[in-house]
Amino acid sequence: MRTEMMLVHVCQRAGQGGSPTVVADEMTSLSDAERCALPGVVGASHGVFVRPGRAAVSLRFFTAAGELPACGHGTVAALAVLAHRAQIQEYEAVLRSGGRTFRGRATGDGTRYEAFFDPGPVELSTPTMAESEPVLTAVGIDPAETCAPCRIASVGRPRMLVQVPDRAILRGLAPDMTLLRDACDQLGLLGCYVYSTPTPDGRAAARMFAPGIGVPEDIANANSTACLAAHLADHGFSALEVDMGDSLDQPSTITATTRPGPRGPVVRVGGTATIPRPVEPRSRN
Repeated sequence: MRTEMMLVHVCQRAGQGGSPTVVADEMTSLSDAERCALPGVVGASHGVFVRPGRAAVSLRFFTAAGELPACGHGTVAALAVLAHRAQIQEYEAVLRSGGRTFRGRATGDGTRYEAFFDPGPVELSTPTMAESEPVLTAVGIDPAETCAPCRIASVGRPRMLVQVPDRAILRGLAPDMTLLRDACDQLGLLGCYVYSTPTPDGRAAARMFAPGIGVPEDIANANSTACLAAHLADHGFSALEVDMGDSLDQPSTITATTRPGPRGPVVRVGGTATIPRPVEPRSRN
């Protein structure tokens, strides 16, 4: 059996970098172990498995450690591939993943797309000092020197948002991944998203550490940026541009906007995705 696969560079910055993400057709003959293995085979950290349906396109996301209920940059990658296959410049779709149905949109010219989607409502809470201290210590931040309270934010799975004063401090972080994995596992967290204080026009940088899902540091993390946008909406920010991936030599940028909604901020998140080449289809007997 054969499946078409494309390696997409997601959330690029000025045509460079981005997170390599493999998008493949979903096949019932694939085991979950095979889905977990596929991203590493093609040099990606995440894989997206796509199954078109009458009402919605179903998406499943995998890393080496297992299945994820949601993946923001994986959703951007899937939208780019779906638009590429449809061969239209303005593509819209209803998507389904993690038990929810939502809308996505991609516009582009055949190899380069701007893709955005609705990540759903963001749940926010404030951890106690006893909860945040082990995570901060593992990341390499003195809990006494944090410049703002940490937040727990969830769109499918919770993660901790941690603010640092500037990009230099962010760049210098060297987390202890074993300690961080243990601290996040104890709290049921996906990982820790550390971000610099945003400029007045909404520009910031961030690093996402998620060793528990087999991704010590993510090149781009759209869902965590959506969480940040929801958090900062209460602080006067309606638009964010967040740079990621510089510490990995893969510059990436995620864009998020918010508007008021009946259950809190309504977020739209995404970025630029390019499809430089298809991955050679693999045969299974």
